[in-house]
Amino acid sequence: MPQLILLLIVVGIAWFGYRKFVKDAEKLARQREQVRREKETGTQGTLVKDPVTGEYRLKKPE
Repeated sequence: MPQLILLLIVVGIAWFGYRKFVKDAEKLARQREQVRREKETGTQGTLVKDPVTGEYRLKKPE
């Protein structure tokens, strides 16, 4: 019985580690795609409007 509990704990940790890895890989892919598009079009960033002041600023990296 203790071996089963230990196995479940190891599998749970592995599952959460895998999910974290996939999430980080997807985030990196999105960032690389954005950089590729910026180089392709010659832009230097994305502008976002500040709701308080109404000014446009460069989007901060996540």
